[in-house]
This record gives sequence, C-alpha cells and structure tokens, in this order.
Amino acid sequence: MAAGAAAALAFLSQESRARTGGIGGLRVPAPVTMDSFFFGCELSGHTRSFTFKVEEEDDSEHVLALTMLCLTEGAKDECNVIEVVARNHDHQEIAVPVANLKLSCQPMLSLDDFQLQPPVTFRLKSGSGPVRITGRHQIVTISNDVSEEEESEEEGSEEEEAELCPILPAKKQGGRP
Repeated sequence: MAAGAAAALAFLSQESRARTGGIGGLRVPAPVTMDSFFFGCELSGHTRSFTFKVEEEDDSEHVLALTMLCLTEGAKDECNVIEVVARNHDHQEIAVPVANLKLSCQPMLSLDDFQLQPPVTFRLKSGSGPVRITGRHQIVTISNDVSEEEESEEEGSEEEEAELCPILPAKKQGGRP
C-alpha cells in the first residue's frame, strides 16, 4: 500500500474513532473499507475533454490518484498541453496545466499518485493527441452501521460502570506521632 494511502487510512481511523465517541471513549471505531479501481481516459482532437465525477449522494470519500500521462499511437510531434480543472481549498474552480508532452522529447510523464478530489475535468488545451491518462479511483467508506450485538455490549458496559461504587477520600487518622 502506498504511503499516501496508509496516511489516509490512519487519518480515517482516527476520524472514525472521533465519530463514534472519541478516542478515549468505550465505543468501537467504525470499520473503514478502501476499494481501488483502475482509471483511464483518452484525450484527442475528437474528444478534447473528459470529466470524472461521482454521485452527490454518495457518503464515501473518493480520490482520483493519477499515475501517468502518455502519448499513444498516432500522436504527432507537436506540443500537447494537458490541463486539469478542479476545485481548490476554497471550493473555487481552477485550471492548471499539468503536462506538456511532445513525441520527440517527452512522450510520457509519471505523476506518482497525484491525488485529486472529484469532480475533475481533463482538457487537451493544445495539440491533437491522443493522450492517455491513467490512475486509480480510490473509494474509502466508513461504515456507521452498528450491529445489535455491539449495541448490547455497549449498554452492558455502561450499566457496569453505573454499578461501581464511587471512590471515597481517605479518612485522616489523628493522634499518631
């Protein structure tokens, strides 16, 4: 598993503990599942843009981790500028060129898991391609379903806490030298 994915799981594990009663609480953290699917699209003179988006109602966390951009068969020796349109931390749409590929000098570019939050649009800003974009679509789901057995265990532990006698302060003993 990549270091970024491990860090994401560690963060999500802490997040799930916080959602289920805090780190010091008695509740069991919600299970976290992570799925990863291959992603690929091609930009060319016929298809100049591609938008990757997910359903709004989905409660899962989606990440698009780009791995490579490369010119494919039929590409001309011209500059192919690929631009990514996404949202920044203020949720404003921004467009950023991420690659300038040319068959004779740089036919491919490794992006080393460049992570983006959907929706993301890829545009072939200049050139005729074809340019292949590859990566992984990662889906992290935190299950908030608690089984009946876990609920009864939680209720039992709360009752046990209520039955414990409070700790009384020690009595002072006077008259000892």
